[in-house]
Amino acid sequence: MELTDISRRFIVHWGEMGSNWGVNRSVAQIHALLYVHGQPLHAEDLADTLVLARSNVSNSLKELINWRLVRVTHLLGDRRDYYETSGDVWELFRTIVRERKEREFDPTVALLRELSSDPALEKESPAMQDRLRSTLDFMQTLGSWSDEMLRLSPATLEKILKLGAQVQRFVRPADAGDALSVFPVTPPMPPMG
Repeated sequence: MELTDISRRFIVHWGEMGSNWGVNRSVAQIHALLYVHGQPLHAEDLADTLVLARSNVSNSLKELINWRLVRVTHLLGDRRDYYETSGDVWELFRTIVRERKEREFDPTVALLRELSSDPALEKESPAMQDRLRSTLDFMQTLGSWSDEMLRLSPATLEKILKLGAQVQRFVRPADAGDALSVFPVTPPMPPMG
């Protein structure tokens, strides 16, 4: 398959961003290709298009399947496995957030709960105890919030995000000047006389 310049640039960048996010570059590039192509592809097409070793493609696809970002599908008359990803960016976002929360966030919360309930914590300094408990409280609050957000439909989530971008201007105390630009102060009227 021949990539357009736009597709190639997107795939290369997505691979670089994947590396920044702790994801193998090949994994991110394969996902990007499946996303921009929008049609199921078999492993040989992926390997040839991205100039990757077949074993690298195979391992990357396994990882993407484990992350629930790629599905195996079949085409009538073809015995090969084909791979596809969702074309819905909101679905992909929710899947990534859910998977990262389960793999990274939830184990940290579990450890913080364990440490908070450990009687040995009382031997630590009061400052350390406070920090550990406040971290647990913060992470539990954030976790509850993210669980609620993941339950929303993409349309509702998008509305909340857009609304949040507008509301935040009114609740930022450090940027009081921004609130004035939204609600300009009307100069007093001169006395009528």
